[in-house]
Amino acid sequence: MSTHKSVAATVAAVGLLAACAAQNESVMPTRGPNLGRTPTTQEIRAADISIPPSGAGLPAGSGDAKQGATVYAAKCQSCHGDKGAGKPADALVGGIGSLATPKPVRTVGSFWPYATTLFDYTRRAMPLQNPKSLSDDEVYAVSAYILSLNGIIADNVQMNAQTLPQVKMPNRDGFVDHSRK
Repeated sequence: MSTHKSVAATVAAVGLLAACAAQNESVMPTRGPNLGRTPTTQEIRAADISIPPSGAGLPAGSGDAKQGATVYAAKCQSCHGDKGAGKPADALVGGIGSLATPKPVRTVGSFWPYATTLFDYTRRAMPLQNPKSLSDDEVYAVSAYILSLNGIIADNVQMNAQTLPQVKMPNRDGFVDHSRK
């Protein structure tokens, strides 16, 4: 086929496609396929369980490291190892002071800047095989246990909506917070 015939065939094909698209626009509905519905404000609030660094929105409840050790043994240890040492999943304990070394160890104790995000992540994503299954008291208790194992809080300190945001994590100032200007 010559170049002129090839160009002519391409132009004809493009023209045909454009004509089909224009014809289909006249019969296409002006709105979507009517799948689903807009969620109510109450449904959005129920699904939005995010907890920011400030702790705004933390639920009622509490727990300490002793309670957390029991929950951890039953629901976390099989993945995160004895006392958060890791294996098969990531370690949760240790590594404090290692981030600036050639072999940084990123754990809750060494890397996470806010204890409230520990609560948030644990509540929404753990245990891996059954996320969102822990009660708020269990999440506070497991958070207290992990913080205690890292030496960040004493093992008798109750974690709740008031105390958790006050926990000063070792790497609190290790990130740039662009929201504060």
